[in-house]
Amino acid sequence: AKAIQSQPGAKLPPGSGKELQRQLLDALIMQKLAKAEAKRRGITVSDKEVEKALEEFKKRNGITDDETLSRMLAKNGMTLKGFKQQLTDQMTQDRLLSVVAGSKVVVTDNDVRQFYEQEYPKTGGKMLHLRMLNMPLPADATEAQRQELKKKAEMILQEHRQGASLSALAQKHGVMIQDLGFVAERDLDPELAQFLSNIKSGDTAPVETLEGFRLVEVVGRQEGRNRSFEDAAPEIRALLQRREMEKTFHEWIKSQKDRAHIKIMM
Repeated sequence: AKAIQSQPGAKLPPGSGKELQRQLLDALIMQKLAKAEAKRRGITVSDKEVEKALEEFKKRNGITDDETLSRMLAKNGMTLKGFKQQLTDQMTQDRLLSVVAGSKVVVTDNDVRQFYEQEYPKTGGKMLHLRMLNMPLPADATEAQRQELKKKAEMILQEHRQGASLSALAQKHGVMIQDLGFVAERDLDPELAQFLSNIKSGDTAPVETLEGFRLVEVVGRQEGRNRSFEDAAPEIRALLQRREMEKTFHEWIKSQKDRAHIKIMM
């Protein structure tokens, strides 16, 4: 799966405000439909599973306790309860995806071999060490909240360019930092990979997404190792399965929206 899927650049193109609002509203409708379908099918996520996911999140981001996490979330207009709900919703949707699309997706050995021969790089490829500051928007964020968060991202970026480390800025401004380690360039969204190819090692660039803002630092680069078909096959199969499942699920949820006769008028 793609390591990061984002829209690079600090500014949206002129006239794209309505399109962004349309995308946000469309995504919200899709999410509501998915939640309703998961409930109808009896798909649930236990509190224990949510707590486990929360602990894994804190570990990845170097957060030691819930109090620290709560403070960081509060500075981004979120609560711990709301964040747990986001985790629950995401895990529920992942399970719905498996139920709806899992049985319909078949990846053959020939599919895996063909992908390896035609698309998978035979050399190790480029690896990027990425570190990110994540600044998510709260659920149902207004345009004013987006602009306010954008100003905060620009201010943090300016402080970073004046010499402050991302770690120090994360602590100062109460935002989450995530070190992804070395990520294969091929696993990045193609648009983002192209964008980062122009960023020098040690530099940081702003990335705006539908969910909020990120400051992405290219810590370093290196060449990855060569991989044989036998070594790469499990990863390729999982990638193809996930890709086809997401495609099938998107088509299914779109059909649910069409059946509900939902039309966005903007």
